[in-house]
Amino acid sequence: MAIKNYLSLFTVLLLFIITVNVAKAQNKYPTISIEPYFDLKLTDAERDSMMDNLKEAQEAYQAIHAYTLNNSVSPALLFDPLPYGFSPNEKQLPLNWNLPKDVPLPANREELAFYPVYKLATLIKNKKITSVELTKLYLNRLKMFGDTLQCVITLMEETALQQAKKADEEIANGKYRGPLHGIPYGIKDLLAVEGTKTTWGATPYKDQTIKNTATVVKKLNDAGAVLIVKLTLGALAWGDIWYGGVTKNPWNLKQGSSGSSAGSASATSAGLVGFAIGTETLGSIVSPSTRCGVTGLRPTFGRVSRNGAMALSWSMDKIGPICRSALDCAIVFDAIRGSDGYDKTIKNAAFNYDGKEDIKKLKVGYLK
Repeated sequence: MAIKNYLSLFTVLLLFIITVNVAKAQNKYPTISIEPYFDLKLTDAERDSMMDNLKEAQEAYQAIHAYTLNNSVSPALLFDPLPYGFSPNEKQLPLNWNLPKDVPLPANREELAFYPVYKLATLIKNKKITSVELTKLYLNRLKMFGDTLQCVITLMEETALQQAKKADEEIANGKYRGPLHGIPYGIKDLLAVEGTKTTWGATPYKDQTIKNTATVVKKLNDAGAVLIVKLTLGALAWGDIWYGGVTKNPWNLKQGSSGSSAGSASATSAGLVGFAIGTETLGSIVSPSTRCGVTGLRPTFGRVSRNGAMALSWSMDKIGPICRSALDCAIVFDAIRGSDGYDKTIKNAAFNYDGKEDIKKLKVGYLK
């Protein structure tokens, strides 16, 4: 049976239950006004014969509604999009980002806010700028422009400065973790961070706290990145309207930033963070990135753990970076990919990149 027929019958069933309740209150069976819309003509006898099954269905629905199941509980069945017989390459080769050896500091330090991660990484590694200095720059911009863009939910100034100071100390002592070390970033506020609110952008959850920290945040922390802000999303991961307003496109304040990774795209575009993390079910990274003029990566399903993220669709949700360049996205993706023991859909496929590879040897596919 076609899915639309299932939906139609399901709708009829629900409406019929409502009608039966009305009829019970009136102690009679009234004419059921929904029947003509579904080409149904039931007699009183037919309605009477349906009563027992409808009551059972109603009780079942009431039992479901009375049962509390946390959003974080994954289904027993796992979606696996890999074609039958296909096995991903698991041989990880050494990565060569081919980052610039030297990047000059701009005369106007404010310009650093719009530098791509790979340039900021070189500056930090070469000790031309500190993580604390860069973090303060972004925090000031968040305070200055966050309200205008309506892209900020929680500013994490105290912990951010602590993380930045730690990063500077590690780098000074020769412990360099890689190109994300000391880089300030923001996350979409459907990712849990223990000790902060995780609002999902929706009024019923604006004071919600979750005793968990999302895997992507933990992985970025291990890479030395500095979390400075939790950013807006359309309520329950839909659009760019959240309980505090409409997140704006920095290029045109008369437009929303699109969504649902609304704040992640807006803040990255406006130079309020070095990069941001978004999520996508059906366009929620790609759409705001297009609207705000930034580079978003929607990874293949099963590449990045969704542990600690609000679930919208267990068979479609994906987590990925929003940055200022494709290379930035690759650097962030490398840090957040891979299994964690929690999200059972993750495939430990290799991610091999060589910045010196001849681009003419690459094959690119597109949907015309």
